[in-house]
Amino acid sequence: MKSANSGAATQSTVLGVAGSSELFVRWHKHGDRDAREELVRRYLPLACKLAHRYSSSREPLDDLLQVASLGLVKAVDRFDAARGNAFSSFAVPTILGELKRYFRDVGWSVHVPRGAQELALKVQDAEQRLTTRTGRPPTVNELAEYLEMSIEEIVEALEAEAAQRATSLELPIEDGVRGSGTLADTVGEADRGFDRVDSTTMISAAARQLTEREREVLLLRFFEDRTQTQIAQMIGASQMQVSRILRQALDRLSELANQA
Repeated sequence: MKSANSGAATQSTVLGVAGSSELFVRWHKHGDRDAREELVRRYLPLACKLAHRYSSSREPLDDLLQVASLGLVKAVDRFDAARGNAFSSFAVPTILGELKRYFRDVGWSVHVPRGAQELALKVQDAEQRLTTRTGRPPTVNELAEYLEMSIEEIVEALEAEAAQRATSLELPIEDGVRGSGTLADTVGEADRGFDRVDSTTMISAAARQLTEREREVLLLRFFEDRTQTQIAQMIGASQMQVSRILRQALDRLSELANQA
């Protein structure tokens, strides 16, 4: 009974191959689009299997299935049955090439050199294979041994892989110091003191070109917070004179600052 079943399975496989060959003839030689659609339908499970290989990535599975299906269609259109090769041997690298091209051209949030992208995808594929085999994510050392690469190359690939998707600034995080918050809370901002330093430096340079009395009046008014009446008493002048000195000094500073 076992031998009969085995013979039936072999016969079924042969008929399937023969049927596919006939479909390729009908499509390539006679332009039979029904034959083309049947070929795509028949080998669609292969495309789906290859798309699921990258299901651990952050790309939506529906998008991966569409890209793999497109690769399958291209393989059907480009395959030359006259060479005697199995279609699956031709279709697999064609579909994988389409998936890798998708990751390279679309699936990256920032520009990453092509070599780094391909290395990241290679490591990503190895991660999935090893995870399936061991039931846990592989270590860097295990990836390096599996791919026969250095640890530095693996780390570089993992860093490049992180560039496939931008991280939202609203991502919740736990901060051991400030408690919970978002990623935006950890982003630095420009120190407003820099503008003050620039302004102070510019004003100091301009003030050197004022008269000694103008500098004295400005110091008393804006640094010691004296009133005009107090300043007038301190320098032996009238309040009107102090007001005029302040106005002249400020106008002069504004003019010098605009020239800087």
